[in-house]
Amino acid sequence: MNTAPTSWLSTAVALIEADYQRSADTHLIPLNLPSFARHGIDLYLKDESTHPTGSLKHRLARSLFLYALCNGWLHQGSTVVEASSGSTAVSEAYFARLLGLPFVAVMPRSTSPEKITQIEFYGGRCHLVDKAAQVYDVAHSLARQAGGHYMDQFTFAERATDWRGNNNIAQSMFSQMARERHPIPRWIVVGAGTGGTSATIGRYVRYQRHASQLCVPDPQGSVFGAYHRSGDATLTGPGSRIEGIGRPRVEASFIRSLVDRMLEVSDLDSVAAMRVLSGLLGRKVGPSTGTNFIGMLTLAGEMRAQGQPGSILSLLCDAGERYLPNYHDPAWVQQHLGDCTAAMARIKAALA
Repeated sequence: MNTAPTSWLSTAVALIEADYQRSADTHLIPLNLPSFARHGIDLYLKDESTHPTGSLKHRLARSLFLYALCNGWLHQGSTVVEASSGSTAVSEAYFARLLGLPFVAVMPRSTSPEKITQIEFYGGRCHLVDKAAQVYDVAHSLARQAGGHYMDQFTFAERATDWRGNNNIAQSMFSQMARERHPIPRWIVVGAGTGGTSATIGRYVRYQRHASQLCVPDPQGSVFGAYHRSGDATLTGPGSRIEGIGRPRVEASFIRSLVDRMLEVSDLDSVAAMRVLSGLLGRKVGPSTGTNFIGMLTLAGEMRAQGQPGSILSLLCDAGERYLPNYHDPAWVQQHLGDCTAAMARIKAALA
């Protein structure tokens, strides 16, 4: 009997589990917003930027690798290929290097240079395409040519994580909230790229019979909002200009029935909120966190107007240092998105 493949599989799983044991849980940050707190409304961010690869996608990449390994899709020497807007590819490159596997990331040419540098730091190779909609077919083709495996986060993200617990992000959120003034959030706010995180949280909330509702703030250009309203899985669109969230097509991992509410957020509002929140925290955050913050402020404003106390919990998806040449560069924003001065003033007024 040939035991070599089983031995490699056992070692690969053990390496990923050991890496997990070396990582502490991410922090829960309360936001100091007196204009809401005095009305009994508390806002929190779970800081996913502290993962080894710097973003929420570290959790997804770990789950995807374990899922592929235990399904028998990955073998010793397999080339791993992924379609990504950057952060998932950074995290998958990390795990591919951990297992000694070649890695190729298929990404839009507009992806942040810092993300490309990080992928290459972990030994990955970047294959850039002109349009976001091209990443799927190109990733399929490259994996087939290499005799490797296309990880396909947009299909498998919602099923690779154990949504019932096992220290997933939802279980961690509720454990950390246990001693807060409002331990069960009235709202949990998460953007959707694959839809995997919103699926895990939505299922966990129902499984644990919590009263929390799930809100997905969606950037302009994404089809998820229209799909949530219509149920038409054939919809397509231009795609989002906010890296990491929103898609040009409906993804299999986005489960619309788990989302209680969607909010469309303009690109200028996302960037303005990113800047305002960076000032509040004293550190830079990424644009998808700005989109989340708009969702939080919208809901908090409604709760305040209706006299409803409670907590709102969201994610700090990644650090802003990845976006210094684009979203944190005023000249780049002015050229590609426009002037966000009015949006920043509007957000500061809401906080005041």
